[in-house]
Amino acid sequence: MDKYKKLAFNTVVFAVGSFGSKIFSLLLNNLYTRHISPEGFYTKTLIETTALFLLPVFTFSLTEAVVRYGLDKSYDKKQVFTTASAIIFTGLLLMALLMPFIQPIPILAPIREYAVLLAVYVIMSAARSLCSQFVKARGMVRLFAFDGILTTMILFVLSTVFISRLEMGVGGFMLSVILSDTCSAVFLFTAAGVGGFFDIRSFSKELGKKLMKFSLPLIPTTVMWTFTGFSDQIFIGNLCSEGEAGIYCAAAKLPNLISMLSAVFFQAWNISAITENDSPERSEFYGKVCRTYESVLFIGGAALILMIKPISALLINYDAFPEYSGAYLYAPVLITAVVFACLDIFLMGIYTAARRTLNSLVTVSVACAANILLNICLIPRLGVHGAATATFVCYLVCFWIRITDVRRIVPFRFSVLRNVLNTCMLLLMCILTVGQKSLIYISGIAFVVLLVNIRPVLSAMRAMIHR
Repeated sequence: MDKYKKLAFNTVVFAVGSFGSKIFSLLLNNLYTRHISPEGFYTKTLIETTALFLLPVFTFSLTEAVVRYGLDKSYDKKQVFTTASAIIFTGLLLMALLMPFIQPIPILAPIREYAVLLAVYVIMSAARSLCSQFVKARGMVRLFAFDGILTTMILFVLSTVFISRLEMGVGGFMLSVILSDTCSAVFLFTAAGVGGFFDIRSFSKELGKKLMKFSLPLIPTTVMWTFTGFSDQIFIGNLCSEGEAGIYCAAAKLPNLISMLSAVFFQAWNISAITENDSPERSEFYGKVCRTYESVLFIGGAALILMIKPISALLINYDAFPEYSGAYLYAPVLITAVVFACLDIFLMGIYTAARRTLNSLVTVSVACAANILLNICLIPRLGVHGAATATFVCYLVCFWIRITDVRRIVPFRFSVLRNVLNTCMLLLMCILTVGQKSLIYISGIAFVVLLVNIRPVLSAMRAMIHR
């Protein structure tokens, strides 16, 4: 299959699978804000983030290696799955033993009562991730996409029961996630015959070293990336209040509509970047894909900023806790930040394909340091808006470092002028929206963003239809 056609086909499959799951995820945000206070929302987010810290550390980020080496035809899939599974199981066992020592950490005080559930949460999340990534590595993209819908539907039903009906709050949220991940892991293990690929006799020390060499730089990368995304909330919770941090957490969910576009595409892009890594035409391929992807993100970002107030009213429930009503004012800058976060993830796909995971670590280290410094400087002066600004700047810095570095590895065309122009227009929309200016001006700028970016999108669509 032609590489552009394959990318388009996989993107459509992931889009179909993700659309249903993302819709349920957005509805869940309304459910959470209706039944969980801003302080409770902060605790919920702290649990999610702690799990995101623990997962890469104790699974050694090996699920990324499962995709990279599972797609490589020179490696036996049974060896890849067995070796990765054994190492991950060892890491999770170590986490369970160390959990009592994690509890006393002061910053985790709000979630101490959930320590046991947190350990189970991480274990089941790791099991689901391992199975789903291996299914993707086997090219079973339809099954992968279907599992996304099924799992989110189960999560939605369970959340409705535990949070809405039984009023279990944060504990109900954790039980819902644990059970939905368990169902997903069991479904994939059975439907995809994953069990047939585990044979302890296929364990390979040599392959294990290769997998670890690939994935170890991803551990601090993922940890710092997670901290960069959550440090704002930690600083707000300590410098302002947990209530304001909870409102910020709710606002941070609104850019998920942009992340949805990115997640759908990245699933397909990651496969194409790996399979086309040795192609003589990869520079041209990467350049065309980058231009189209960048254009879609900026158009989507402008549209979401334009519609942020009604979308916020739809996704955040103000009835029980009116404090959430001002969350939309923090969202425009966060939307712009997420546009660059998505571009950063796109470039990480090139690092992964080229096995340059150390480069990814260095770039995210700079972004993380910038985020911490800016949070310390801006939050005391600008409050919650300072946190949003710090997030945007750190993702922007990471992008420009990565685009410069990546183009040394794979030279491809990239327009600096168009990117700067798009960034300036989105920032102007942010200023007008936060200042609650006339929608006419904001709409005019959004239209200009569309004009600047529509050509690469249309060209890509015509090319794929022609092929």
